Amino acid sequence: MRAWLPSLLRAALLAFLLAFLFSPGWFEPVLKPLVQDNAPAIYNQGSLLTLTLLHLRIVAIATIAAIIVAVTLAILVTRPFGAEFLPLSRSLVNVGQTFPPVAVLALAVPALGFGEKPTLVALFLYGLLPIFENTLTGLTTLPPSVMEAARGAGMTDRQRLFKVELPLAMPVILAGIRLSVVISLATATIGSTVAAKTLGEVIIAGLQSNNIAFVLQGGLIVGALAVLIYDGLSAIEAAMARRAGL
Repeated sequence: MRAWLPSLLRAALLAFLLAFLFSPGWFEPVLKPLVQDNAPAIYNQGSLLTLTLLHLRIVAIATIAAIIVAVTLAILVTRPFGAEFLPLSRSLVNVGQTFPPVAVLALAVPALGFGEKPTLVALFLYGLLPIFENTLTGLTTLPPSVMEAARGAGMTDRQRLFKVELPLAMPVILAGIRLSVVISLATATIGSTVAAKTLGEVIIAGLQSNNIAFVLQGGLIVGALAVLIYDGLSAIEAAMARRAGL
């Protein structure tokens, strides 16, 4: 029974999230005590489902872009011809962590305008570091015996990279992606301060109207998404580690 408990809890959380997104009115009696002066208990300035999908889209686009750039950089600096660029690459991927997301948005808005674009820039910069560092770790800690065997088998550098190095390093790389996604899910909420369509709209509306129910709705949806996606990626990571024999 205990072995099945985590899976049951995840399934219950997923069911709760879907029920709330598709039929939020069911939960109005629970949230009604949190509002005052007959204020609405359920967010009524837009569709929670639509905002959730737009929130996930922004996170997905930024994460895919960060994966492409961070993994490519890590591969380049682990090759003999690119080793000297490691300090420069580390400095570049640390830029996003140096500035607060609000500062990145403030700098991006004058150049890109309001909306989704500055939010994508902020999430992209914030997502680079964990993916880059984990990819670097995965590629530089491979078993020497495996690499020697690959060379002894006559594999070219390209073949070793795609058939040996990346498959073995994938569980570690995926751990960095998992961390990046969770960070982006939370950070994306501030995109609504520059008119991006995210779940931050619900939280901001609640803060402006002193409606705790709105704030709770936005926070709980983001939190549930983070837990479910984190667990899902963890399961994939574990499966890849078992397949790689790690």
